[in-house]
Amino acid sequence: MQSTSKEIFRCSLRGRFKKEFRHKKNKLLTLDVAVLGDWVEFTKVSDEIGVIEEIKNRNNYLSRKAGKARGSLKRGSRLEQIIASNIDTLFIVNSIKSPEFNNRFLDRIIVAAESSGIDIKVIINKIDLDKRDLSKMWEQFYSEIGYTVFNISATNNIGLKEIKKSLDGKVSLFWGRSGVGKSTLLNVMFPSLQFNVGEISEYSDKGTHTTVTGEMREVKENTYIIDTPGIREIDPFGIKKEDLCHYYKAVIPYIHDCKFNTCIHEHEPGCAVVDAVERGKISFERYESYLNLLNTIEDDMIY
Repeated sequence: MQSTSKEIFRCSLRGRFKKEFRHKKNKLLTLDVAVLGDWVEFTKVSDEIGVIEEIKNRNNYLSRKAGKARGSLKRGSRLEQIIASNIDTLFIVNSIKSPEFNNRFLDRIIVAAESSGIDIKVIINKIDLDKRDLSKMWEQFYSEIGYTVFNISATNNIGLKEIKKSLDGKVSLFWGRSGVGKSTLLNVMFPSLQFNVGEISEYSDKGTHTTVTGEMREVKENTYIIDTPGIREIDPFGIKKEDLCHYYKAVIPYIHDCKFNTCIHEHEPGCAVVDAVERGKISFERYESYLNLLNTIEDDMIY
């Protein structure tokens, strides 16, 4: 961790934190106690080592469901994995090819960030590989919903100036699937960082996990970036089926016109959302994305 005087310390947690956050049977507790972006009080033990005494309240944080504990079959056994906290902007990095653009995956990250009140920007990387102009189609799709979209090529240094401008004075988190080019993007914008860059498997068209732990770096005064390990899957944590619609911008304008206030906008009579889809007010692609996530939400996830 970095102190306010810019010194770097390797810190451990006081034993009381482990007691407060221990995993109790059948309880959903956070998997991580202190995370990237946290403000903490710590005591210096030496010039390089410290002990965390207090973790300050977070303005926000981004999280997902952690994998089920090995051998756990009981309801309520999923933990919350916190990725980072106190985030000003989340840059969701996707690639148009190698690996192929995955809008369902992108939507899941959007829902996780929307549920935490985090500003979202979308990056579509590797447009130099886009022979069918699909990146322009997806840029229009997400721009019309209300998100800022950057079409870039990190290897060819196309479109990176606009991203770099939007980082000033903020804490920005870069997150996405393995192999989409997060670390390459950051290395081109900030050559001194030298994040590890991986290859794409020709067999699976998936990236390898070259970033094994998250890192937070100050790139200029009061400007921080967080690079995180690439992910293969994401399930937003702690969202009820009846609340999911609040995290889909295209759906929100219609949810209060449904016949029943318990409507989850799937097959209920008098559903204004379904009616809006049928009238072309909500794209079928957006609605399909909503249903896809709705049907994967576990009823036992709410404590």
